[in-house]
Amino acid sequence: MNPNELIMRFETVDRQTEGPVTRLVGFVRARNLLPLLDAATLEANPRTAKVGQITTDIRESIETTPDLFPFKTKGILVASANCRELERRRYHMTFENPAIEGILDGGHNTLAIGLHILSVAGVDAREIKRLKVWPDFKEAWEANQDKVKILKASAMSGEGGPLDFLVPVEVLVPSDSDDDLRYEAFTSSLFEICAARNNNRQLADEAKANKKGLYDQLRRTVPAEIAKRVEWKSNDGGDVKIRDIVALSWIPLSLVPLPDGVSKPRVVDIYSGKGKCSAAFDALMEHPEVSKQTGDGTFELHSAKIGSALAVAGLMPALYDLIYKEFPAAYNESGGRFGRLASVKLATEMKTKPTTAFKKTPVQYSYPDGFIMPLVYGLSALIQTDTEGNVGWRVSDPTKFVTHSLPNVVRRYRAIIEAFSGDPTKIGKNEGAYTIAKDAFETEILKIGTPT
Repeated sequence: MNPNELIMRFETVDRQTEGPVTRLVGFVRARNLLPLLDAATLEANPRTAKVGQITTDIRESIETTPDLFPFKTKGILVASANCRELERRRYHMTFENPAIEGILDGGHNTLAIGLHILSVAGVDAREIKRLKVWPDFKEAWEANQDKVKILKASAMSGEGGPLDFLVPVEVLVPSDSDDDLRYEAFTSSLFEICAARNNNRQLADEAKANKKGLYDQLRRTVPAEIAKRVEWKSNDGGDVKIRDIVALSWIPLSLVPLPDGVSKPRVVDIYSGKGKCSAAFDALMEHPEVSKQTGDGTFELHSAKIGSALAVAGLMPALYDLIYKEFPAAYNESGGRFGRLASVKLATEMKTKPTTAFKKTPVQYSYPDGFIMPLVYGLSALIQTDTEGNVGWRVSDPTKFVTHSLPNVVRRYRAIIEAFSGDPTKIGKNEGAYTIAKDAFETEILKIGTPT
């Protein structure tokens, strides 16, 4: 059997149909969920399940009151666009499109049940304790297949064992797989169903946007070493927040004429209104002049102008890191004393050593980004649009230009820091600081052009 297919046996099952969707709903014994843990992923779920108090409570419920467990939990929601009914309440399913098929909801239930199975199978408790997120679990699940198979053989031989408890399971399948229109309507509905189910758990807006594919182009333009650190999906272990990447993307996006009904954020929002930046980004990427919606409910970018801006946006996180790293030296070179600013901390005085925000490069100082966010916005002076409205760099090597010109830019910009008595919050929220920073970069372009 292929790794993306399985046979699931229900103890009790009912079939409910409305429009293009049929729901199989009933109870499945835990031992019959092992094929689901083998085959399914959480890719279709907008968030990655994470070990915490929720999974601890679920495991405790399984261990102490297994007979009540199916009534304490909403269970697991699965979708399969290709499902065939067999005899004895068994169903053969395949997951051909993991982006919309597989486990749509109930990821924490699935993770908790999987951890319980590993424990019963004899996996060392210390190893299980090290598992923090779903990918960790899947790796351990594959690594301990010998123990799981022994447990499965034992569980199938009789009743009353540790995997005999019931789990509520819903499986969404097409109401008529042979009807192309109904089949397409089914696959198109899965994203909306998934988003609605996860709304009950206060799913972050960024997770929904990622599920819709709104970040796909941005993900491709950001350097791989940074992209792998981004938390594109809630709880997936990334240490960079997607809204930080999105906020910076508005620096080049603000140069593109936006469709009717879409407003660009204020300049200061890239510092103090990142949620607004994310909302505006979602509205832009969902606009029909920018993206086309596919049959599975995701969006594909088709605007060349927006695509060109996102290509420029891909370099913004690295340039932010460069400015963060070089700013203290440039500030001192301009005549200031960076280490004496009240909100600045030396790395030598800190237990946890500071790093840049995106590449996590070690730096000598830790300080609030309110000091430099106007400078990062000032990079807009290095960006231009051509006669067709496409966005590109005015300089051949932005990294080299910033390294070369930053001391002169900071020499003008330092007056802002002194005017606000070194208060980074006031600086980050002052539109005048952004104007001065942009003008300073503009002056360097006019004065020396692109350094050789």
